[in-house]
Amino acid sequence: MRILVLGGGGREHAIVTSLVTSPVVTAVMVAPGNGGTAAIAENVSLAIEDGEAVAAFARENAIDLVVIGPEAPLVAGVADSVRAAGIAAFGPGAEGARLEGSKEFAKELMRRHNIPTGESRAFTDLEPALAYLDEVGAPVVVKADGLAAGKGVTVAMDLSIARDAVRECFAGRFGEAGSTVLIEEYLVGPECSILAFTDGHTVLLMAPAQDHKRAYEDDQGPNTGGMGVYSPVPIVTPHEHAAMVAIMEHTVEALAEEDIDYRGVLYGGFILTDDGPKVLEFNARSGDPETQVVLPRLKSDLAGAMLATAEGRLADIDLEWSDEWAVSVVLASGGYPGDYDTDMPISGIDRAEQVPGVIVYHAGTRLAGDGHLLTAGGRVLNVTALGPDFASARERAYEGVAAISFDGMFYRSDIGARALRGRAAWMV
Repeated sequence: MRILVLGGGGREHAIVTSLVTSPVVTAVMVAPGNGGTAAIAENVSLAIEDGEAVAAFARENAIDLVVIGPEAPLVAGVADSVRAAGIAAFGPGAEGARLEGSKEFAKELMRRHNIPTGESRAFTDLEPALAYLDEVGAPVVVKADGLAAGKGVTVAMDLSIARDAVRECFAGRFGEAGSTVLIEEYLVGPECSILAFTDGHTVLLMAPAQDHKRAYEDDQGPNTGGMGVYSPVPIVTPHEHAAMVAIMEHTVEALAEEDIDYRGVLYGGFILTDDGPKVLEFNARSGDPETQVVLPRLKSDLAGAMLATAEGRLADIDLEWSDEWAVSVVLASGGYPGDYDTDMPISGIDRAEQVPGVIVYHAGTRLAGDGHLLTAGGRVLNVTALGPDFASARERAYEGVAAISFDGMFYRSDIGARALRGRAAWMV
């Protein structure tokens, strides 16, 4: 197969790393890619949210499968354009991508099909939203309805923060994504996520993972796209896992009942409440950084699984997973998730990858004309480590982190620390 991967983050580097080892893959092209993908595949320039441009490029380059990594091209309907051109696409069409592109749409789907989730109300005007906040009080969760790169959610423990979050949305902080605002019930419990391959009928679950969304230690600071992650999740009970699997399968059934053709990855973001797991959000693609700890544990051929998903024959596939644990730590640019500088030289990746079990996925990097690696984003690198147990994987990841440096680099030193203390660490 010749494969085109759309995207340029850590998720895409992890996907490409797995694809290039497949015995059935002859070429991988990445648009736009990053400094890491440039070393193992061919980076190309392409307007990845323009479906017709992607389809034309795929035809001209004899591409057999287009893998769509980020949410924006999915919401823009790129998968629809690629399929219309007779080329296999891994990723839902625009209608299915509304699960992520509109939180209001996702909530309404869950209500119609009795999928467990928190209560919520949607608003398109400031004053009614503020009045509702006064009615329900705090704590409460405020969400921009559309795509906001993981930064459109505010968990407000008091009303003043909630009001500010609502005002920021309607003032245009998130552009059109904030023109509708959801005010949601605050749910209590640890969070985790499950990714699944689905062709709209068959559902093949991946291992659970737990992201760390807040920028700073002890889950403080603003939300980010994710500062670190591990898999599997030791605090999830067998009963909770079974419940989440049932919810994911029921969701795929609900999409099919509504005549939505969904082929790709379904991401379920859950909170483990006293009443059982409830859905916080759905994403229409692989998580980032969850992909960076899930794919290294996949022993089966990723290319074959993706093509089977795209062609609607996932029932033919069996997935085999490693028993190893995986921990990934994000190295970010100073100032992230706010303003940050770029073009900082990066050193030490080779030394980091000499640590047993460590692989460094590039997220926001680029190669300069002289071949030097420079920072090019807020989340710069994902230092991922595999180990025979949770503590070993975590130790190896931080040993890898210690080898890397660039000006302004920061990271959380507590990725996975809470889970090592057990479920009681969330009961405070």
